[in-house]
Amino acid sequence: MDINQIAYTANERAPAVPQWLNKGDNAWQMTASTLVGIQSMPGLVILYASIVKKKWAVNSAFMALYAFAAVLICWVLVCYRMAFGDELLPFWGKGAPALGQKYLVIRARVPESRHRVTTHRYETTEPFFPMASLVYFQFTFAAITLILLAGSVLGRMNIKAWMAFVPLWLIFSYTVGAFSLWGGGFLYHWGVIDYSGGYVIHLSSGIAGLTAAYWVGPRLKSDRERFPPNNVLLMLAGAGLLWMGWSGFNGGAPYAANIDSSIAVLNTNVCAATSLLVWTSLDVVFFGKPSVIGAVQGMMTGLVCITPGAGLVQPWAAIVMGMLSGSIPWVSMMILHKKCSWLQQVDDTLGVFHTHAVAGLLGGLLTGLLAEPDLCRLILPRETRGAVYGGNGGVQFVKQIVAALFVIAWNVASTTIILLVIRLFIPLRMPDNQLEIGDDAVHGEEAYALWGDGEKYDPTKHGWHTSSYSEVTAPSRFVDGARGVTISL
Repeated sequence: MDINQIAYTANERAPAVPQWLNKGDNAWQMTASTLVGIQSMPGLVILYASIVKKKWAVNSAFMALYAFAAVLICWVLVCYRMAFGDELLPFWGKGAPALGQKYLVIRARVPESRHRVTTHRYETTEPFFPMASLVYFQFTFAAITLILLAGSVLGRMNIKAWMAFVPLWLIFSYTVGAFSLWGGGFLYHWGVIDYSGGYVIHLSSGIAGLTAAYWVGPRLKSDRERFPPNNVLLMLAGAGLLWMGWSGFNGGAPYAANIDSSIAVLNTNVCAATSLLVWTSLDVVFFGKPSVIGAVQGMMTGLVCITPGAGLVQPWAAIVMGMLSGSIPWVSMMILHKKCSWLQQVDDTLGVFHTHAVAGLLGGLLTGLLAEPDLCRLILPRETRGAVYGGNGGVQFVKQIVAALFVIAWNVASTTIILLVIRLFIPLRMPDNQLEIGDDAVHGEEAYALWGDGEKYDPTKHGWHTSSYSEVTAPSRFVDGARGVTISL
């Protein structure tokens, strides 16, 4: 045995490489976690900061940044095991910390569920990587759910109310959906399909976002009438990170670097591309020109729609799902929204209801129709098929409907109660004087040293207008109008 073989054998027998650990699966799971994390940080941070009006860029980015950090701490303190731990109720797990060394280094398992994972010649009910990888992977899903929800209340929600809302909604809403559908709750054991979060993440965030928008109240009338993106190119950069990160979003769902993961990644991109093209085509037909914002919305609805069935449908079905996700949410946003007086009254800033609730529901129902039996056998713990494949497929479609109704009802009720409780202590909406100013009033910071939104250069406000340094209270910040830069003293 040469020196390289000896080193390899020693490494394989090291305590950090137990016999059950599959390095490939663990490497892919950590990579997928990073991809999903990048969707939020910096993906949605950039997207939110650029898609809103200039005066709300900092506030919108900060809401996403805060949610990412707050969710992580709550997740490891109590929420992970509420979603993936031992059963407390048929829809809820027992909360406990996921911080101890002995807990995190053992082989990952979800005690109330039976996940089938096949790699090489092994077949088991548990993934081939440590619990620490699973805890972090699932955190990235929880974080992006809250950040997506924030899109409904941008431009007016009191930041202090948002800071209170994030941990409460994570505890009392997200963990219920996650345990019920993924963690071994009653919907999981009933056989409902949610491959990677069409219901747990997207339907939940869309319904909760619409509910939150109702209770928080609308933006200023001037903001609702004119809310242009402050940087379309930067918005595309954020959207690109979101799209590319979705390969980890759906590709990491099998908990293994296996065949099903490959199918999920391919279907994800096929559906997103189809949906983008259909949405853009509809914009051209009805409005005479393609919209970049519309293309991003079409991309989003395609990614959302494929999520509940990414590894369970054939690529031709992914194209069908893309065609429907590029058209049905378009109709709900562009036509039905304008005809429904209640939807017009509720100020859903980024249309999260249409791009996530409608598209997520559509994807869940289409999965109940199009789930292919052989692909289902690769990942699901029981014989499952979509309605178009006969057998018990019709029953599967009914299960998808019932699960959607549960998720909708729970999110409406829990979000309402949480916000009403917060409202007893903190106003949900900023006062009008802050809404008129935006970031500078809320954070004392602005996104750009240059000015916009009709503001003109005023040397008494923006330039070097003090006679000496002593007239400026240090530390202070002001703008050099000639160079367009912010000077800190």
